[in-house]
Amino acid sequence: MPYSRKYDVLIIGSGGAGLSLALKLADHSMRVAVLSKFALTAGSTYYAQGGISAVFDAGDSIESHIEDTLDAGGGLCNPEIVRLTVTHGKSSIDWLRKQGVAFTEEQTESGEIKLHLNREGGHSHRRIVHTADATGKAVSLSLIERAQEHSNIELFEYHNVIELITTQSPDRYGKRVVGSYVLDTRKQRVKTIAARVVVLATGGASKVYLYSTNPQSATGDGIALAWRAGCRISNMEFMQFHPTCLYHPHAQSFLISEAVRGEGGKLILPDGSPFMQHFDPRAELAPRDIVARAIDHEIKKRGIDCVYLDISHKSESFIREHFPTIYRKCLKFDIDITKQPIPVVPAAHYTCGGVLTDSYARTDIANLYAIGEVASTGLHGANRMASNSLLECLVFADRASEDILQKIAFIPAVPKIPDWDESKVIDSDEEVVVSHNWNELRHFMWDYVGIVRTDKRLSRAMSRVELLKKEITEYYSHFRVTSDLLELRNLVIVAELIIRCAQQRKESRGLHYTLDYPETDNSKPPQNTILTP
Repeated sequence: MPYSRKYDVLIIGSGGAGLSLALKLADHSMRVAVLSKFALTAGSTYYAQGGISAVFDAGDSIESHIEDTLDAGGGLCNPEIVRLTVTHGKSSIDWLRKQGVAFTEEQTESGEIKLHLNREGGHSHRRIVHTADATGKAVSLSLIERAQEHSNIELFEYHNVIELITTQSPDRYGKRVVGSYVLDTRKQRVKTIAARVVVLATGGASKVYLYSTNPQSATGDGIALAWRAGCRISNMEFMQFHPTCLYHPHAQSFLISEAVRGEGGKLILPDGSPFMQHFDPRAELAPRDIVARAIDHEIKKRGIDCVYLDISHKSESFIREHFPTIYRKCLKFDIDITKQPIPVVPAAHYTCGGVLTDSYARTDIANLYAIGEVASTGLHGANRMASNSLLECLVFADRASEDILQKIAFIPAVPKIPDWDESKVIDSDEEVVVSHNWNELRHFMWDYVGIVRTDKRLSRAMSRVELLKKEITEYYSHFRVTSDLLELRNLVIVAELIIRCAQQRKESRGLHYTLDYPETDNSKPPQNTILTP
């Protein structure tokens, strides 16, 4: 039997951005549906360790936070968007505390209780509000609890979006979004969900690479959905590689928080000698692109498997109090970080580009918004500064809610949507095709479109992508959709967008470093890379 439901707002994604927006809208009596591809806690927000950047310290300032962000962004940040985001830092933290998020506090010598602030790479002051080393988990669980209690929010776990549904309206809207087709992966049936407003809050695309700090859900779904629907995509060449991922054969891409370096952790070679001072005067506190390239350089130059991050010079009580999650995780692999350095390598971490949006999170299609990592707002430019990501989620959830609340009453009713047609497809007996293509894609993206690139590598990658796209399209047209197939279909689009953007940028800037053009082109104002369907 066909299944269809109607809501005021459909939010695709259950991380910090999606749930924040859902709560803000539901408080104004709007009926909101939130889709989660897996469990509600499966997104990147839940796994975020470091924290949220915001100016609280008396010695810090909004201007300093803005300057640090612009510097890290390699000349491509939108200054107006940076100021907008940074000035809402404190109010965003205050809102989270009202939702029940308990941030780490400290007592001053005068007996005052205040927020404890960490410092991370690229920041000139301590301004990272955190909950020990599991900030994202605290934020995620609090928002989920609030959403589950709210009568105007309906949460759907294990629902993977197949396609956005758009229509051409005769009125001033032109092309507008009216809902989506969704695969209920538990019941293996396709649902039609209609909504006057649709919001992409699907996170990033780092699983396009072989090694990533991200959870399995980060397959660029929202970017691919928006691209197929007709939205412009921006700056996909700027894929951020986190410098310090735990290197162990049995560890699945476990991130070692930048806060470890912020609290004095030193990057060292196998012989114990430090090396970051040779690459940047800020050493371990340089922005992520510089640190990741430095580690990559040392690994390849010396033929070693990894470098090491050493915090063992700090007291055991300090380490266990500040980094309890990292301490416990490493101990499972017989690494006692109070006595031993941590083996680390870079891994794909954050998507700085994405669906092009304006200051209210609006995309090119009427009533379609994008918030969080899926969006390209202009905040991060060529390189995201540490802990600005969760801040962006909160600020643009608020901006989107403001715009939606103003216009929802004037959005026309959703027209009748045809049901999903499965009459010409069958169940697949060749699932190995999906897994094989998935592995091939992630391998050549890591080898050819990783931390260091060349024109030849990019050309090889594009040739592989074009072949895979044909295979995947043919497979998709003949067999019933599965969650794995949907992810693969989206990933190959994301890979193509990354390569196309990288091929267009004939310079090295921020996270995009190419041996063919190793210098930054300062002969003209820097330009964003924008692709149009």
